[in-house]
Amino acid sequence: MKRAALLCLLASGCAAQPSAKGGGIVSLNPCADAILVELVPHDRIAAISHYSRDPAASSIDPVVARRLPVNNGTAEEVIALRPDLAIIDSFTSISTREAFARAGVKTLTLGWASNIADSKAQIRDLAAALDARPAGEAMVARIDRAVAAAHTDRPLVPALLWIGGNTVSGSGTLLDEMMVKAGFSDHAAHYGLQGTGYLPIEHVVADPPQVMLVPDSIGRDPDSRAAQMRGWALARSGARVHQARFERSLVNCGGPVIARAMTRLAQVRREVGK
Repeated sequence: MKRAALLCLLASGCAAQPSAKGGGIVSLNPCADAILVELVPHDRIAAISHYSRDPAASSIDPVVARRLPVNNGTAEEVIALRPDLAIIDSFTSISTREAFARAGVKTLTLGWASNIADSKAQIRDLAAALDARPAGEAMVARIDRAVAAAHTDRPLVPALLWIGGNTVSGSGTLLDEMMVKAGFSDHAAHYGLQGTGYLPIEHVVADPPQVMLVPDSIGRDPDSRAAQMRGWALARSGARVHQARFERSLVNCGGPVIARAMTRLAQVRREVGK
């Protein structure tokens, strides 16, 4: 057992191991992970989603993600952990939900938050379920302060936020709301894109924004396509566009990520001036 435990610690991808006592909190939702790790002591967490160890999907500190056990979202492994609570999302299959119900696993569903208000409501719901209301209210207050600090009376500056590859965030999304509150107009919405989706590069060439927010620099996977497309579009259009990095970890989720994202957006808006 000791040898197995040591090998588990050495392997960063090691899954959560069932304990004799069970208990704790299991999250199958990477956005719930982002809230959870800041609401409760980590010794209350039995396992987080395996997505939180993926740089393209995670919204938490990679050091924290490596320290915590992970689960792959199967009913069998979660039931084996015998958690006090399993946090699932609206995409969790009916069969998995039914398996949890038969096993007596208590669940809390966190859906997709498409705006700041919904995200704050999720924080409060999760905090109430975990008996961590003061920590939840402190998180909400941090979000409110960051949103207020990002406010500007200057005209909105057209900006395009690349999530990765040829994917951008359009109207009706949390990112769209945050961009507007920080003093930008979402150029993907201007192109007519609703939600998050594919953007034909021809739109960028014909009508470039004043600002491009990109996840990484050229040559850095997994997001280098966004940077390459950006550079190609600017070369074709001849436009002078302010380019700024907006880390991939800031686009995946709401919760406490909102405060960090708003702070970064405000920094870029100050760089642009006008």
